This record gives sequence, structure tokens and C-alpha cells, in this order.
Amino acid sequence: MTADKQVLVTGADGFIGSHLTEALLNKGYKVRALALYNSFNNWGWLEDIAPREGLEIVCGDVRDPDFCRELCRGIDTVYHLAALIAIPYSYMAPDSYVDTNIKGTLNMCQAARDASCRRIVVTSTSEVYGTAQYVPIDEKHPRQPQSPYSATKIGADAIAQSFYNAFDLPVVTARPFNTYGPRQSARAIIPTIITQIAAGRDKIHLGDLSPTRDFNFVADTAEGFIALGETPGIEGRDINIATGREVSMAQTLATIARLMGREVEEVTDAERLRPAKSEVNRLLGDNTLITSLTDWRPRHTLEEGLEKTIEWFVKPENLAKYKVDIYNR
Repeated sequence: MTADKQVLVTGADGFIGSHLTEALLNKGYKVRALALYNSFNNWGWLEDIAPREGLEIVCGDVRDPDFCRELCRGIDTVYHLAALIAIPYSYMAPDSYVDTNIKGTLNMCQAARDASCRRIVVTSTSEVYGTAQYVPIDEKHPRQPQSPYSATKIGADAIAQSFYNAFDLPVVTARPFNTYGPRQSARAIIPTIITQIAAGRDKIHLGDLSPTRDFNFVADTAEGFIALGETPGIEGRDINIATGREVSMAQTLATIARLMGREVEEVTDAERLRPAKSEVNRLLGDNTLITSLTDWRPRHTLEEGLEKTIEWFVKPENLAKYKVDIYNR
């Protein structure tokens, strides 16, 4: 694919979306970046990206099908990341997740079809697998809706696949495992730990530290998306973006504390615990498919990625954006 083609990133104002937008711009792509409409005219994490030639920021909402059709006009490749993603909030407001994640994906698939886009990369999540029935988890692993969030992402994946089967829409479903890095919401374990330590806390309030995760640094995740947008002949596939490495939450806490030169005490906060049947106890991804179909490889070790993440979070201007003493659902 030539870099003079126009690409669209929905959810560009979010954590992964903003990094993907930057990566695409750095490769010479013209990017139309969707930020969620709000009356403050705030562009989320796109505010941290300096104005760039080739960047067009549009405000709107994927829940509106007419808006989505206009958004896709003249677009070659769509990277659809817009979603509600916080698992705890999905227990409180599941209807919102259906509207944004399922209906929003339906709207984007229909809009991409109407606009004859060359490809649409739809974002899934490793949460659709639930607790591993076997490891490493490949793309054939059963889906287990252990939260309203994961249920809506399973539904969105099915919508995307149905458009490939029924209408030949050139869909690729990207399934990133747990991404971390600068700009991530404090609802996630790594920024929760870093921000509390950086704010001088000795007692770190967390949930269950026994689950394991396959952590992928955000720059590597963004490159994985681009590989899935560029590689020919992979339409109709759902593809993991994973490192194939596993670490527990307890090990993650210990590593971050060591890298930050602090001794800390973990305090279990009942508010941060998932319902027992909703906790995903183990995630370890199989990246055989993406590494066989594309040139993508994870470039960062966990410690390398954590060092870059810590470096960003401890800057006072960045730490000030986080409410350390408030549990972010």
C-alpha cells in the first residue's frame, strides 16, 4: 500500500488510537482521525500530538450511521478502534457497550462497504477468549463472555465476520492482547501501579494480583495494526497481536517497583476485584499466525516497555493528568 492513500482511525483520541495515528503519520500516511464529539472541543490524547501535515481531526460518534458514511468517504483503509473498553464500567452500563461496540461496529462496516474501502481492520480484544482453556491461546480458542464488555466485543467480531461472509467486505479482525504504555488509562494495572508509586504512595491499592497477562508495548501493538492493514490476502481472518510471554500481576508490581527504586506494600482493594466468574485468570497469546502472515514481531521486552512507560508517567505534566486517589473504573 502506498503511503499517499488516506486512512481513517476511529478512536484516535484514545490510548492505542493516538499511538496508531502517530505511527501512521510517521510512515507518511494521510490520517483522518476520529475523536468522540464533546462540547469542550477536546481531542483526547490527540491533544498531545503536535499539528502535523497530513493529519485531519474530525469529531463525531460511531453510533450515528449517517455520520459514519460521511466519515468513510475517500478513505482507503479504516482502522476501527472506537469502543467502550473499561470492564468495571460495563457491569454498570452494559447498554452503552452494546450501542458503541456492536452497533458502532455495524455502522462502520456498513459505511466502509458503501465507500468501497480497500480494507477495514476491526479491533477485537483478548478478553473475548476469557480465562485460557489452553495455552498459548490461538485464534481457534473458544470465546467466553465473562463480562458485558467482552460479550459486546464478541458480538462486534461476529458482525465484522458476517460482513465478510455475506458482502465480501475486506475485513481483518485485529485481536491485541494487553497493551500498555504512555497515555494509558489508570483503569489498567500498569498505569495504576506507576501513578501511585510516582505520587509517593507506599501502600499500593490494587485488585487480584494472581491473574496473568500477555503484555504488549503500545508501539508494538500499533505496528501490528499497520501490518494487518497493509498485508495483502488476509481478509476474513481474525489475528492475535501477542508477545507469547506471560507475567502475573504480582510479578508486574514487583518489576515496576524495582525499576522505580521503591519498596511498596500491596493493599487489596475490594472495589477493584471483579466478580469471581468474571475474572479472566490467564491470558497467554499465540502469535504464530501474525508472524507467519506478516513481518510483524514484538520489538520490546516487558522491562524495556515498562522503562519507557515509567519515564512518561513520572513527568509532572503527565502525572498531573491522573487522579491517583480515585479508582478509575
